Amino acid sequence: MTIRTILVDDESLAIQGLQLRLQAHEDVEIIETCNNGREAIRAIKTHKPDLVFLDIQMPGFDGFSVVQGLMEVEPPLVIFCTAYSDHAIRAFEAQAVDYLMKPVDEGRLADALDRVRQRLNEKRQVQEVEKLREVLAEVAPQAMSDFVTDDDSPASSRFEKLINIKDRGQIFRVDVDSIERIDAAGDYMCIYTADNSLILRETMKDLEKRLDPRNFQRVHRSTIVNLSQVRQVKPHTNGECFLVLESGAQVKVSRSYRDVVARFVH
Repeated sequence: MTIRTILVDDESLAIQGLQLRLQAHEDVEIIETCNNGREAIRAIKTHKPDLVFLDIQMPGFDGFSVVQGLMEVEPPLVIFCTAYSDHAIRAFEAQAVDYLMKPVDEGRLADALDRVRQRLNEKRQVQEVEKLREVLAEVAPQAMSDFVTDDDSPASSRFEKLINIKDRGQIFRVDVDSIERIDAAGDYMCIYTADNSLILRETMKDLEKRLDPRNFQRVHRSTIVNLSQVRQVKPHTNGECFLVLESGAQVKVSRSYRDVVARFVH
């Protein structure tokens, strides 16, 4: 798997230094270098790279403007490289793979590229699954139901594994499997793990799309539960019940969502 890469920086020495460090990674192919944001947008739209190393502070279009300029196309993965640490929160809000400080540390670079490889592999698996679905729909539509319900299908990789949450001026990278439950309060979500609670500004509808429904199910109009965290089902009145979670917390399941409970008692 070759990682087609574009480097963007207004300092030629910074580009040269990054090129030298990337030589140690044989699967990284540098297909273009750019000295400003406008060049970068044109090059990205033309070459459609897998990855872009992007400086933040540049004359004219800065790094964040480049990201915004790609909204109408499928964006590449982005690693920000900068001499300034005060843009980290905004970088992760822009869904950056990583945020590297200049001069780039070789160890940190290697870790960032490992994350890039993982994301690209997941993306390509999903693309292969979608192509297979299209073929099945044409030549064997009766097989589609078996294909869709296959729990081992790599299609599950389209769901989030980590969620970046900005809370109290910090960025928390939360492992989705560690989430116990999620409570909604308007456009804010309260994310509970075993040892923390964090506030995420997002609607429940949008958050549900990011979570694997085989693990995360709504049990109330304003509550999502990680089913793997359920340890006990306690019947209540009028067809309602409580789910006892790993931490000991109890979550009421309303009657309109009682089909979720059937997973545990069938």
